[in-house]
Amino acid sequence: MMSPFDLNRQNGKLESKIVVALERISEAFRVLLWDESKKNGLSPIQIQILIFLLFHTNEKCKVSYLANEFNMTKATVSDSVKLLLNKGLIKKMDDPADTRSYTIALTEEGKFTAENSANFAISIEKPLNSLSEEQNEAIFSGLMKIIDGLNKAGVITIQRMCFSCMHYQNSNGQHYCKLLQSKLATTDLRIDCPEHQ
Repeated sequence: MMSPFDLNRQNGKLESKIVVALERISEAFRVLLWDESKKNGLSPIQIQILIFLLFHTNEKCKVSYLANEFNMTKATVSDSVKLLLNKGLIKKMDDPADTRSYTIALTEEGKFTAENSANFAISIEKPLNSLSEEQNEAIFSGLMKIIDGLNKAGVITIQRMCFSCMHYQNSNGQHYCKLLQSKLATTDLRIDCPEHQ
């Protein structure tokens, strides 16, 4: 069997152990997100939408963009947006350039909820503080490559990371940003860049 969850394969293959470790971390995210959503009487995706709106610009705050961002159907995201509108946590703003389109933004209550919910995953960050800078850099570098590979394989869609940006260049293992006109250390790479193109 070719499953990373097969203990025989897992115990003999480091990559399988890493996959299972990532699955455990994913489970931690799900548990923390469910706990946060229960506190607010919202679904996990509704919490994720509020947090996304808090930290991203208006052009990304449209239903179609959110559907791609969260790898969900437009209908599923539309349902969540309707519920958030009904709860007074977001508001619609018409797009003057396209009467069929609108952006969504947080209301004051929505901003308060998003700010309080945005730290739901802080307990996952805490153990990283006990690792050395070199260990964290190696983890980050590996995760960036995994995310990039999953994106290129079509498993995950929108990625606003350096590796998929038109400004990014890699020459002999050296990262370079043409927009900043600067070399980048691994720790300078961005996983969610507002200037991504």
